[in-house]
Amino acid sequence: MLQEPDERYRRLVGRCQLGIDVAIDDTTLRDGIQMPGTAISPRDAAQVARLLNSIGVERIEVHQYQKPDKEAIGLIKEMGLEAKLAVWCRALKADVENALTLDVEHVGISHPISQTHMKAKWPEKTFEGVLSNVTEVVEFAKAHGLTVFVHGEDSTRADWEMERSFVNRIADAGAEVYRICDTVGVGSSDPRMPLPNGIPAKIRSLKKETKIGCLEIHAHDDLGNAVENSIAAVRAADGLYEKIYVSTTMLGMGERAGNAETEKVMMNLYFHYGVAKFEKHISKLKETADYVSYATGVVIPPNKAIVGEYAFAHESGIHTHGVLRDPSTYEFMPPERLGNVRRLSIGRQSGTAIIKHRLEEMIKSSVDEDDERLKLLVQLVRDEYASGERKSSLRENEFARLVKKAGFRLNV
Repeated sequence: MLQEPDERYRRLVGRCQLGIDVAIDDTTLRDGIQMPGTAISPRDAAQVARLLNSIGVERIEVHQYQKPDKEAIGLIKEMGLEAKLAVWCRALKADVENALTLDVEHVGISHPISQTHMKAKWPEKTFEGVLSNVTEVVEFAKAHGLTVFVHGEDSTRADWEMERSFVNRIADAGAEVYRICDTVGVGSSDPRMPLPNGIPAKIRSLKKETKIGCLEIHAHDDLGNAVENSIAAVRAADGLYEKIYVSTTMLGMGERAGNAETEKVMMNLYFHYGVAKFEKHISKLKETADYVSYATGVVIPPNKAIVGEYAFAHESGIHTHGVLRDPSTYEFMPPERLGNVRRLSIGRQSGTAIIKHRLEEMIKSSVDEDDERLKLLVQLVRDEYASGERKSSLRENEFARLVKKAGFRLNV
């Protein structure tokens, strides 16, 4: 059941119910840190994993190839998190053998599925040779007790006949989950879009023509549609499958334009579809995002949805006046529910209502709307921006200076 404050906000928009279990499979510590210019220490990686677990992530994907990767895995395992730890592998027995030494339960075996990728990477290999190799690696992993996800790289540009054969072979070999990889972000959420780009069409075809028992969507953001395509995959799988995994990264980190943001996917599932299992976790989204930013050096844009510093900031007169009377006029949810805060700033767009509000907060006393000092203060604020050169909001000490100049006494 949604918390009462959430329910009050939620009544203002529509809601659909899902009949499918949705699991977040966060790949910040694998795909995310492949983003140029990012790096993370083993201890920071472990702390990120702990925070991901705290926001309800059910599977955490990691790299395994370098010494820091192995150190991070060891530290994460010591925590005993609820989230499953999954090691990313190429379609090589050696990679699976290495994963086994790390004592994990899940592996993801990645292999290109589009002709574009296979011709560029292995022009000498036949498709049957590719199928045989992947099948052997999946069988080897299953024989050693691992849960196997197979990643169909570049699925949204793959020939369907080839992909169908690929998925059926890995299902027969024991793979539990097939990951649809929208590797260059060309997938479409439109139910009318045909294969291979149409994600809903892809999911319908996988259900109808393959034996795989569970799906995952891994969407890249090259066209800006990663979150939309991820949610579209959930909708398409609803009623066809019992469970779907959604592969995401915090802040949308990743190569090129990145991936679907964990925080956005989670909030859309909770807010629009009432996925109640995220309810107790969303208050830690801001903390998690901030730590990922600190640990990797990725700067969070101030206007980043949900977790940005300005995600609940208001300056213009119309907006601040509305929020002061009823926050739901310009906020979809109380910011504290997401671990964020409301910011009411004084700037070029500010009107009398917000200036009066901030003034009363500062002097700890009410002020009459007809007070000449208030009128002077409003004019002083506007004068700060009259030349058009200043862009930033007034800092606290700057506003205090104008308050005193207008004739008010500060209570120190």
